[in-house]
Formats: sequence, structure tokens, C-alpha cells
Amino acid sequence: MNDLKDKKCKPCEGGVTPFDISEIHKYQKMVDGWKIVQNEKNIFFLEKKFNFKNFKDSQDFVNNVGRISEDEGHHPDIIFGWGYAKINITTHAIEGLSENDFILASKIDQITNV
Repeated sequence: MNDLKDKKCKPCEGGVTPFDISEIHKYQKMVDGWKIVQNEKNIFFLEKKFNFKNFKDSQDFVNNVGRISEDEGHHPDIIFGWGYAKINITTHAIEGLSENDFILASKIDQITNV
């Protein structure tokens, strides 16, 4: 399988089946430190918290994630503050995880060695 960081997210308008749990676990092995979580509607997300030494570093990281997300046309939920950023990724149009989510996670991991 190709390295995820070298792939491009494909537009998703829905009509595609989200990954089942076995596919999720297969792809999870290809990204570093991303947890699989479910929300109250049982929708799967990738989640990772990044730690930084100050607010500026957190903000710079979030700005870089924003640029990557725009380039990929795939947008995560981001919470950040002094010394941290938490990112949740899912494919909202299908209410679950797809290859796009793992591609974005892989690209995010490239901008920091946290």
C-alpha cells in the first residue's frame, strides 16, 4: 500500500460506506499515535493531542494544520490553547472514517515530531 502521506484526499459528498472496525484498525497502524474514539452517536473519529512549550507554538501548529487541510479539502475539528492542540478527524459526509481521515492524519504528523 502506498504511503498515506503521499496520497491526496478525494472529495467525499457521501454515498460511500464508512470503514468498518477491522479496516479502521488496519489503517490505524499506518499513523502515529492517533486514537480511535466514538462520539455519542457512535461515529468514529481519529483523535490526537499535541503538546507545545507555549501558545505561539500551538498557534503556529494549528495554522499549519489549517493550510494542509485546505490543500486536501478535508477539515478536522481543532481545539487549542496554551501549550496544546487537540485534533479530531472524521468524514462528516459519511458519519465515519475513510481513507481521507488517515491521509490527513499522516500529513499532520509530518509537520511536527511530537
